[in-house]
Amino acid sequence: MAYHLGRDFVGALDLNGVNKGVFITTSKFPKNSDDLVSRSHKSIKLVDGGYLVQLMIDHDLGVDTEKIYKIKRIDSDFFPEE
Repeated sequence: MAYHLGRDFVGALDLNGVNKGVFITTSKFPKNSDDLVSRSHKSIKLVDGGYLVQLMIDHDLGVDTEKIYKIKRIDSDFFPEE
């Protein structure tokens, strides 16, 4: 997150009287974004494109299941030990 973008986001939170925010992008945040967020007195969650895709998959939002695989195991009750 470029410094001015982070500053603007924190400013928008201040203007609206809130202490928590979620900043979502479909791309990636710059490497120093976590440092900038941690220095803020606000609770800010950063969600980049990769994390957003994982959330979509985890919650079945905007995705379809293409294929399901069955994993087989030996039924030990079928083969009793003697």
